[in-house]
Amino acid sequence: MFLMAAPILSGCGVVAGVGAATGIAAYQERGIEGAANDLKIQIRIVDNWLDKDDAIVRKIGLEVYNARVLLTGYAADEKMRAEAVRLTWQAQGVKEVLNEIQLDTDKKETSLARDSWITTQLKSKITFDRDIYAVNYFIETVNGIVYLLGIAQNQHELDLVTAHARGLKYVRRVISHVKIKKPIPKA
Repeated sequence: MFLMAAPILSGCGVVAGVGAATGIAAYQERGIEGAANDLKIQIRIVDNWLDKDDAIVRKIGLEVYNARVLLTGYAADEKMRAEAVRLTWQAQGVKEVLNEIQLDTDKKETSLARDSWITTQLKSKITFDRDIYAVNYFIETVNGIVYLLGIAQNQHELDLVTAHARGLKYVRRVISHVKIKKPIPKA
């Protein structure tokens, strides 16, 4: 199954060099084991989608962080959106599905280029902000709506990320699915 999903995942930028992915995962809150588990979940989801309808893979985006799955993109209709969610829940290990899939009828002509620009600009801004641990954030932009997924060190950090997003041209809305890191109890 992995071999079948690998070409599709690599096209989405999911499968990176093993060394680079391992290095990044080591710095993330979820760690190497958590990143590997999330990749397994992502592959299971893509396999489920491919078994049912390869159009889902082409139209719907997904990010997995700590077994929480963010679904974005444009479904052809309500049936496709529901099917993508149903098949996502069937993947072993999924703890939460965040359904942010829009319908094709909501798509604007210029949104793809602008969405890519927004995502790139935001990633750059948070990477160079010393008060943000950027490696813990996944950013996806669809139709001018910025979706955030990951773990913030604290509320202040999340507020900074959100402010950076809202300050970008063409951003219509920011939706955060970011969890705040729980403080380590003092002994």
